[in-house]
Amino acid sequence: MAPQAALHGEITPKNGPCVAQTNFDNYQMLRMNEAPAIEVHIINSAEAAGGMGETGTSAIVPAIANVIFCRR
Repeated sequence: MAPQAALHGEITPKNGPCVAQTNFDNYQMLRMNEAPAIEVHIINSAEAAGGMGETGTSAIVPAIANVIFCRR
């Protein structure tokens, strides 16, 4: 997320807590040629299987609340 925020992370306020950027057509996302190199290392382990990476589910509740509030 850091490269995205540094290069294209501008959010424009609109109507108080709402934002002007509503979808990918008016919010520029990081392109593959702008992203830093990523190395993935998977190691053998005796631990129980678990997830890899960060979960995005924690942001869904405030995102949906924002959509409901700002679409009125």
